[in-house]
Amino acid sequence: MIYCAFLRGVNVNGRAMKMAEVCEVFRAAGMERVSSVLATGNILFQSALPAAELRGGLERAMSARYSCGVSMFVKSAEEIKAILEGSPFERNTDLHVYAFISERGFEKTLAEEFAQITPAAREAAAVQDGTFYWQVPKGLTLDAGFSKILGRKELKEEFTSRNLNTIQKIQDKM
Repeated sequence: MIYCAFLRGVNVNGRAMKMAEVCEVFRAAGMERVSSVLATGNILFQSALPAAELRGGLERAMSARYSCGVSMFVKSAEEIKAILEGSPFERNTDLHVYAFISERGFEKTLAEEFAQITPAAREAAAVQDGTFYWQVPKGLTLDAGFSKILGRKELKEEFTSRNLNTIQKIQDKM
């Protein structure tokens, strides 16, 4: 099967990971046809193993290589397609739309958190088929109401997010 590993916290807070090195870790862990998409921690690979078995082993391999905890979410090509096609928001050049990658069920927590904020103009959120989507005007990603929630320590280990443009690039390369 073809998968994408979405790494959390790549190239932030002083932790720099070169994607070529990350791909080598995946190859050493037995993954095939390994490549990266952008420098934001999106690793495509093939494996006969199910996603549930891949995540733990890959996290351990990455953590050993970088001498720190490295977390990720592993999604199949079918799941990537569903995330991309499931967006409830229409494409608009003035807005960013992000999909939040997490374990199933956490999208409800994000929706509950969004319900507690005062959104900026044109900021919106929705849950579709187990994925939380966030729409925000360009230029406000770091200042919109929901952005304040995203950095909370008790939440940040539970998800990662990608712009739908990135998800499209991932799917195109799969």
